[in-house]
Amino acid sequence: MLVVGQIGKPHGIRGEVSVVVRTDEPEARFTAGSVFTTEVPRDRRVSAGPAGAPAPGVRFEVPKQLTLSSIRWHQGRGIAVFEGIDDRNVAEAMRGVFLQVDSEALEPPDDPDEFHDHQLVGLRVVSASSGEEYGTVQRIEHAPSSDLIVLAKTGGGTALIPFVTAIVPTVDLPGRRVLVDLPEGLLDL
Repeated sequence: MLVVGQIGKPHGIRGEVSVVVRTDEPEARFTAGSVFTTEVPRDRRVSAGPAGAPAPGVRFEVPKQLTLSSIRWHQGRGIAVFEGIDDRNVAEAMRGVFLQVDSEALEPPDDPDEFHDHQLVGLRVVSASSGEEYGTVQRIEHAPSSDLIVLAKTGGGTALIPFVTAIVPTVDLPGRRVLVDLPEGLLDL
């Protein structure tokens, strides 16, 4: 599964939510009728409490799938309406939920230097000069300034590697490895 967005804060009182887009093709991914698989983040509990529950005392359950009814763009963010999210309380309960699509259904990028996150997860991270193996790609973080490789280090722990050409000169998908030229001390941070 590939994360293409994350539900943000409610917008208004009729169940509209802001959507933080995590795809280069928002117009293609976010169209009326699009169906997304949902995932509740591991580090955040998504719960509306009694207000968003179908009945008092009944815990709100995030639906496994959401269908997009409509979307409009406002200040770089989508303001979306999903089927079944009809009021602000339910919209608040959905805050933080990831929106995913099946990665098998995606076409590979046209640019040879562009990759989908799921293509990189699990690849070995290896020094371009010495061949030393540093660990594996755990995930990709999309920061405002550049993408970051989250490295699961061989000796334990994690490190962040800026995903820029100067540091990551080669991604070898057939060889299942990412070649890196790390500045001294980067993995010690």
